[in-house]
Amino acid sequence: MGIMKITEALVAEHTIFLNVFDQIERVLPSLATPAEVQTLARIVEGLLEAHAKTETNLAYLALDHVVEHNGELKSMHQDHHEIDDRLRKVHTANTCAQARRLLKSAITASREHFRAEERSVFPLLERTLQEETLTELAKNWMQREAA
Repeated sequence: MGIMKITEALVAEHTIFLNVFDQIERVLPSLATPAEVQTLARIVEGLLEAHAKTETNLAYLALDHVVEHNGELKSMHQDHHEIDDRLRKVHTANTCAQARRLLKSAITASREHFRAEERSVFPLLERTLQEETLTELAKNWMQREAA
């Protein structure tokens, strides 16, 4: 694979996550206890945590350059918080149905969030940051993932 930009790496990660989400949604109806749903929620939390951290760091970096696009980046952070919040609530759900509903809504929100990023935030980053910066960030990201 040639030189990749961080935005391309994040889109590739989105694609993988979407496949995982599909698999989770496939098994959700067959789960019988809140604990089973909570286990899946932990998987989603684990996937999104490092991903969100990378995006947040990237956003702050870009923010130095484009204060006028603050709105898009703010809504990105807001999304991260709301998704985390829904996932956290899965762990205190009283019924399996409630846990399932919360996990499903966190997954739906994540899908929408990915689409919004790919539509507005990533193109913004590509316009704002130098090509070298984008590829350098991807290199650092891959080294961290490998570590």
